[in-house]
Amino acid sequence: MNTIPLRIALAQINMTVGDLEGNTQKIIANMRQAHAAGAHIVCFPELALTGYPPEDLLLKPNFITANLRKLDEIIAASEQMPSLTAVIGFVDRDHDIYNAAAIVHEGKLIDSYHKHYLPNYGVFDEYRYFRAGKTAPIFLINDIHVGINICEDIWYPTGPLSLQAQAGAEVIININASPYTTGKGLVRQDMISTRAADNGLIIAYINLVGGQDELVFDGGSMVFNELGALIARGKQFEEDLLIVDLDTPSVFRSRLHDPRGRQERYTASQAEVPELVITTEPLKAPESHQTRLGAPQRIEPKMDHLQEVYSALVLATRDYMRKTGFKEAIIGLSGGIDSSLVAAIAADALGAENVIGISMPSGYSTEHSRSDAQELAENLGIRYLTIPIEETFRQSLKMMEPALGKEYPGLAAENLQARIRGNILMTVSNRFGPIVLTTGNKSEMATGYSTLYGDMAGGYAVLKDVLKTLVFELCIYRNKASERPVIPHNVITKPPSAELRPDQKDADSLPPYDELDPILQAYVEDDRSFEEMLAMGFKRETVERIIRLVDISEYKRRQAPPGIKISHRAFGRDRRLPITNHYREG
Repeated sequence: MNTIPLRIALAQINMTVGDLEGNTQKIIANMRQAHAAGAHIVCFPELALTGYPPEDLLLKPNFITANLRKLDEIIAASEQMPSLTAVIGFVDRDHDIYNAAAIVHEGKLIDSYHKHYLPNYGVFDEYRYFRAGKTAPIFLINDIHVGINICEDIWYPTGPLSLQAQAGAEVIININASPYTTGKGLVRQDMISTRAADNGLIIAYINLVGGQDELVFDGGSMVFNELGALIARGKQFEEDLLIVDLDTPSVFRSRLHDPRGRQERYTASQAEVPELVITTEPLKAPESHQTRLGAPQRIEPKMDHLQEVYSALVLATRDYMRKTGFKEAIIGLSGGIDSSLVAAIAADALGAENVIGISMPSGYSTEHSRSDAQELAENLGIRYLTIPIEETFRQSLKMMEPALGKEYPGLAAENLQARIRGNILMTVSNRFGPIVLTTGNKSEMATGYSTLYGDMAGGYAVLKDVLKTLVFELCIYRNKASERPVIPHNVITKPPSAELRPDQKDADSLPPYDELDPILQAYVEDDRSFEEMLAMGFKRETVERIIRLVDISEYKRRQAPPGIKISHRAFGRDRRLPITNHYREG
């Protein structure tokens, strides 16, 4: 029995979809780093070679071929790293294509594992692209039996993992591209702990990190021992190479005392579980890191709820801009809480020198809103411009008199101000190249309390999946996270207002946000029925009104820019309802 730990490296890296060359070089660099650290195995996230999710790039035959050529480069590079086995997510092909993991050792492709369970819910469309795998091999690596599977495969208690465990696997490597949503980290942790304890084996769970369009991946890779105890955890929301020494003899000892595995039986319908020998060489003790069986491992602290959400928004904003080629951002600063939070996130994501805040006051803008916007910009250290819109607004009303009449045209005039501001922001963007970050939140997007081609005009919607009540919480969190508050106190305490007419308040058009947001969560995120919401204690007339606002605003949301998903049910990829739709609750 081995007395030397199996050293595994979890390469939690940030990949770019379609950047096959850049992704290949990053994989090879991490392989070399793992090899230098004495790792016996290095594993990479799901579809690391192509980036995740590649979406309809998978319908391009040349893309599939190019991904396979790059895998060949990685295999060739592995010849210079003796005794290292690499597990790499890629797209495999025969008469169809597969979400696959390549098992590479010393210049050879030993085998490819094909993902069994293809998620087709929420943001996932894997049945659109891939064929499901049928085999669940285990690999003999340095006389240790290792099973490899992919993401969704581990969520099924009778899936490939249990087959590999029954066939003698002592270690499972599960490679993932699991997007972040609030609370998901604890769910993952509980699930993996249960799988490890129920099957009496060690599970190494490697996750992707980084932003990709509307998705953000939080990393937080983890290792659990055969008792279901967490023994290692990587960083959240940043790249990390987590080196872990595994006490594999403890798996055998534990199984001697646990009779459950002896009662398991294969059935004819279950997948094949072949065994492939990679190397039977005994483990060699690395020169670095811990080598003692049972030695302490690195367990990074888990972030709290608000720190997670804020970190997700910062990382997603940074990566969206970096990966799409933008270097600077413009934000319309109203002096309100939403634009203040977006400005803080942008400054943290891009550096204050790369953020421009533009105040565009009208005759309805209060003096304290103007001063709040300027104070925020000074606190953050971002560039600040003032472009008044009152004269343009009045001239526009006069120009529109033949169509609108001479009387103040109400909502049309309010939206006109928003569209003038949108024009200003987009014109500056066109002239100098920065992206416009919109400032609307999920509560506004849900109820249509937003203006097409006005405050919705821009390239990226940072708060698209952030309810208004959470906006307030995040502002308070951001102030506490720095040496001194950056968001003015008055911004957080004053009643929210669009300031598009005299003495306007959001509460004139919407219920108070602490009443509105729970209804939106029940209806939009949880799909609660009208009767269920009444049973939860919400007022009938309020529920009826909010349902109507949500339903008739679908056409607006279809025209909104992409934004970061943080909830379990976001607008866009997650929630797809027809625009032409006569079904109504209540």
